[in-house]
Amino acid sequence: MKKPVLVIMAAGMGSRYGGLKQIDPVDKEGHIIMDFSIFDAKRAGFEKVVFIIKKENEADFKEAVGKRMEEIMDVSYVFQDLHNIPEGFEVPEGRVKPWGTAHAVLSAIDEVDGPFAVINADDYYGRHAFEVIYDYLTTHEDDEKYRYTMVGYRLKNTVTDNGHVARGICELNEDKQLVAINERTRIEKRDGGIAYSEDDGKTWVSVDPDTLVSMNMWGFTRSILDEIKAGFPAFLEKGLKENPMKCEYFLPAVVSKLLGEDRATVRVLESEDKWYGVTYKEDKPVVVAAIQALKDAGVYPQKLWEDK
Repeated sequence: MKKPVLVIMAAGMGSRYGGLKQIDPVDKEGHIIMDFSIFDAKRAGFEKVVFIIKKENEADFKEAVGKRMEEIMDVSYVFQDLHNIPEGFEVPEGRVKPWGTAHAVLSAIDEVDGPFAVINADDYYGRHAFEVIYDYLTTHEDDEKYRYTMVGYRLKNTVTDNGHVARGICELNEDKQLVAINERTRIEKRDGGIAYSEDDGKTWVSVDPDTLVSMNMWGFTRSILDEIKAGFPAFLEKGLKENPMKCEYFLPAVVSKLLGEDRATVRVLESEDKWYGVTYKEDKPVVVAAIQALKDAGVYPQKLWEDK
């Protein structure tokens, strides 16, 4: 069985936050959130990381992140390119928005030949998540179905005090397998609880704070890349008619389709860790304080890579 690879989606520039938010330090040593993810991944057993970046960020990214990581892991870079689409399709004039997370992952097709985990560059997932996903990927293979996995977080551990967030709310069966993911684009803390709105805040539906949500930490076999590739033309056919400038090909949509066709299962691994991310500028001090607290508790060394 091949060793799992870690794939990091780092092509998104963080539109709400400005700048290459992946290279904004979260501790006084100058480490970024991704340092902690890679530290946790390496500790769990991962040896290779594939960074999905934008070609125009290559020099900045290598300077800020890549060179450092090349001393620790086997590193590859792939580029999410708007023009990398199937023959017969054209990028609409004026479109600058990338084609979404499924398209991002597809960029790594030549660098991944076995099981792999996918994460966002700018989310802190916690040590436990990497341990459980690595364990799953090294003990499960496709049989009559694709055997995928994802790490689910409790909603209360993923919301911010500084505004609303988008989250995929997971529906599970009794075997802890994913039945569906319902994307809720506006979730926030309200009146001591958590609620979402689908009509710009006119009406609110409250959600159990312990509900599991997806933070885009997936574990796949190589098969998902072929499925993404196979489904891309149909996505473009529809998306370019309905929303040519903004349609996005999302990873959960590809997974949901396979679940609907009964061709895959997704085991949901629960993490009790608190997720951290910088959705809004005001989130940054919270993340900095949380990282320092984790260091003080001995989860990380004070100077991350000193004894690599």
